[in-house]
Amino acid sequence: MQDERNTGDRKIRVAVVFGGRGPEHAISCLGGGNVLRVIDREKYEVIPIGISTEGTWLQVADDPSRLAITGGELPTVDSVAKPDAQVVPWAFQPGSAVVASSPGHIPHVLGDVDLVLPVLHGPYGEDGTIQGLLEMAGVPYVGAGVLASAVSMDKEYMKLIFAARGLPVGPHAVVREQDWPPAAESTAGQRRLAAELDALGWPLFVKPARGGSSLGTSKARDPGELAEAIELARRYDPKVLVEAAIDGREVEVAVLQGIDGAPPDTSLPGELRLDGGEDFYDFEAKYLDQASGMLIPAPIPAADTAAIRAMAADAFTAVSAEGLARVDFFYAADGQILINEINTFPGMSPTSYFQKMWEATGLPFPELIDRLLQTALVRPRGLR
Repeated sequence: MQDERNTGDRKIRVAVVFGGRGPEHAISCLGGGNVLRVIDREKYEVIPIGISTEGTWLQVADDPSRLAITGGELPTVDSVAKPDAQVVPWAFQPGSAVVASSPGHIPHVLGDVDLVLPVLHGPYGEDGTIQGLLEMAGVPYVGAGVLASAVSMDKEYMKLIFAARGLPVGPHAVVREQDWPPAAESTAGQRRLAAELDALGWPLFVKPARGGSSLGTSKARDPGELAEAIELARRYDPKVLVEAAIDGREVEVAVLQGIDGAPPDTSLPGELRLDGGEDFYDFEAKYLDQASGMLIPAPIPAADTAAIRAMAADAFTAVSAEGLARVDFFYAADGQILINEINTFPGMSPTSYFQKMWEATGLPFPELIDRLLQTALVRPRGLR
């Protein structure tokens, strides 16, 4: 791949953006620190940008050691914030003149950068919002575009697209604000939802429709627990997804956009293993429980491994993903394969398995980051 941007003799300027307003702020900080640790400083000039939980953009210290779990405490952008440093997007005070920006620049945000690497998860980052901001400014960035980011973040529409493309998904129902809780005189929507939930059986998994890192996700074994689980999920998203429990092993595959128009590349699959007593792979198991882990490659027959990898590539294409993704599956004892979800910017913290699956496949993390940056740099401008 050849870099299309004219940078002269200087290094390519990359803004690594992490943090964010969403509930996965700390996980994004962990990933941002890990990326800062491995990015090739001989090739790239790195500008770390943190977005606080209030939405303030800050130029922060380039210090990965301060973006790690310390004494059981998760990091925040405040951990690396510089005194009085701010990068304010579209700052405008009443009575002041409107300042126009030149093409290809985001006014008052990231300065003269060649590329943005948004290490952001969940709402206000992985859902098409920052992608739309960068598209409007004409600034290249790593990862999926607006549409792919939005539909992959919203599990309702993600599953609709998968099903339309003939990819197998598990039984589920969508709980909207107007349909829950059921009223004495139920509406058509409430009756429809009651029938869908009844058909799913027990137990059920309940999660925010536009969430990640298992935040707000819980298991319900009866109607009382279901009501509590829906209320928990609604702390993160007014729209909630309820899924039938699948009796199967959890398998993941990392995906990269193919080089020079080639089909997507897929990693060896990994199988999640819970050894800390959790009911499912929750937030603590993902980031804080040293007993949980992943077997790479997953101990699955070769034919099923090939099928899972092919399905991961199909899922990547189905949502028009670009750059990178992680596709999660359920693998049943009888060999049935169901797609659980796709993440268009998977976790990159030291404990995340996206890079570990690629490392097991033969692509070290520093080379992985370089490939993501180079893929974004040569992407044609304009409509995707």
